[in-house]
Amino acid sequence: MRSVQGRHVPAKPAPGRKPLVKRRFSTYALLSAGLVVVVLPFVWTLLTSFKPETEIRRTPPDLLPVQWTLANYGELLEKMNITQVFVNSAVVALATVAGNLLFCSMVGYAFAKLSFRGKNVLFALVLTQMALPAIVVMIPQFVLIAKLGLVNTFLGIILPGLVTPLGIFLMRQFIADIPDELIHAARVDGAREFRIFFRIVMPLCRPALATLGLITFLGSWNNFLWPAVVAQSEDKYTLPVALAIFNGYQGTQYGLLIAGAVVVVLPVLVLFVFLQRFFIQGIASTGLK
Repeated sequence: MRSVQGRHVPAKPAPGRKPLVKRRFSTYALLSAGLVVVVLPFVWTLLTSFKPETEIRRTPPDLLPVQWTLANYGELLEKMNITQVFVNSAVVALATVAGNLLFCSMVGYAFAKLSFRGKNVLFALVLTQMALPAIVVMIPQFVLIAKLGLVNTFLGIILPGLVTPLGIFLMRQFIADIPDELIHAARVDGAREFRIFFRIVMPLCRPALATLGLITFLGSWNNFLWPAVVAQSEDKYTLPVALAIFNGYQGTQYGLLIAGAVVVVLPVLVLFVFLQRFFIQGIASTGLK
């Protein structure tokens, strides 16, 4: 407000303020539309899992269940050994995550902070491997696993995923931003590389470790092709493999498949909710934008 000859006149809005508000509104509207596009399939899947089979096959489909039921989840627990395959998936995923957190961090630390002959060439090979489709290396990996006698074992499923090029790249990018003075000071005090790595580097890498752990867990938990090739008995099946084989035996029962898909997705969703702050910070700190 400003005073003109004893009268109060409203102040004029700052130039450029209205276009700024419009731009913000457009940005929020665009982001909201993107959020709906991303979330709607999961919401539809979750709601469909509570529908009976006849209602799922209805055309056109209804978004909300007319008759709510837990029969799909009950039948899934009854017909498939869901506890066993859930534990199998958890063992494979957690072991893969642990291996990546340890070994990818070690390799990333070596590429970022150590000097040795051929470092740039080796790192270029790691980047090249990131561009290779997984199917290209699957046959050599299976031949190696078969020669080691690890077919139809958990170790055979876990071993090829213990170190990944993406994990090495992510950890190398994050560790490279750690000040060299911290490491030099520790070396002056007589600390060796393993102590520097575990006592100084790893505590500073929590955002990157959370990001790598979530990415690795998601990839291992949802992996279908490699466990389907290596696992050859029901006691070694993971969730995606067991659901696919169960669908083949029982025919196409959409209610059971959708309920199984919800069971597969929920652990990852819960994990992301707890680690989203570290995940976003880790992505922002490693240049993966």
